[in-house]
This record gives sequence, structure tokens and C-alpha cells, in this order.
Amino acid sequence: MPRRMWSKRLKRPESEGQEEAEASKAPKGKRRKARAERPKPTALVAATDILARQEYSTRRLVEKLLRKGYGREEIVAAIKRLQELHYLNDESACARQFTYLYEESRSSVRQIVAKLIKRGFPSSLVTSCVPKSTGEREKAAAYRTLLVKYRRGAEEKKMLASLFRSGFDASIAREAVARFRETTEQEEEEL
Repeated sequence: MPRRMWSKRLKRPESEGQEEAEASKAPKGKRRKARAERPKPTALVAATDILARQEYSTRRLVEKLLRKGYGREEIVAAIKRLQELHYLNDESACARQFTYLYEESRSSVRQIVAKLIKRGFPSSLVTSCVPKSTGEREKAAAYRTLLVKYRRGAEEKKMLASLFRSGFDASIAREAVARFRETTEQEEEEL
């Protein structure tokens, strides 16, 4: 459309345009006031919202609620209610997170234990989740770490240092490096 037609369409009488402008501004201002005047949700509601996004240990949940400004008594009541409703259970949460990290990651058992303790689970609870025999899994995880991180011809010292930093035992790290060297030598021979 030509420019003139647009300008003719948009022109309104002054009184009509002002009324519409004021009407459109009023709800926005009311919304802003309504947001500011909303009452603070209870600790139970806030905790439920937090747990809906991600699973937390009791300790971490208490820390989050304290940072949001809730009182200790209100937090204790909320935690108690969440435990009654089975929304918060450190034993099952720790077991689920350990199992996930143990089966799905390249991390060593030491690293997994440290990570879960950092997430707020008691160390006794975390260590109770560790299986009795972890040797084969540790060897496989160390080897996978090397496959992802290093190429052929990488220095042995660097690979060992990386595995040590990741929490792998010295004997397991050496076995993984030896296996990595063997597979890369076999690949070179095949080419």
C-alpha cells in the first residue's frame, strides 16, 4: 500500500486515541503492582517448586530455603511434611543418583562419591551405595576416558596424570594406559 493510505488508516480522533492508550496502559501498571504485592510463598510451596525442577538432598534443600530468606522453624516443618509425603528421601535419592553416575559416566567411584558428598548427602549413605566389586567397571571407565580424551601417540605420563586426577587407582590407571597403547598399536599395524 502507498504510504498515504497507511497514514489515513492510522489517524484517529485525538480523544479516541487517548482513551485507548490509557486503557492499554492501565492493565500493565496493575500487573506490575500485582507482582510486587504478591505474598511470599510458604517454605513448603517453595521447596516443592525447587524439588519439581531437580532432586536435592535434605541438606541442600535447607541451604536453598535459607538463602531465600525462610525461617528455620518454617523450613523444618516443610522438610518434615515433604518427607511424610515421600517427596524427599535422602536414601532413595542418593541410590538413584549413584546408580545413574555409576552406569552412565566415565567417572571413577572415588569421583562419584566425592560428587554426591558435595551435593549434600552424608558420606556414610554414599559409601553404602558403592558395590563391593568395582574393579572391572573402573577399568572400563578409565579406558573409555582415555579413548575420549587422547589420540594415538599421546604421552603416557599425561594419560596417567589425567586418570590419577580423575580418582582412578594407580594399578587401574596403568592397566588402562597399557590397553590403550595396545589398541592404538594394533590399529597402526592394520593400516
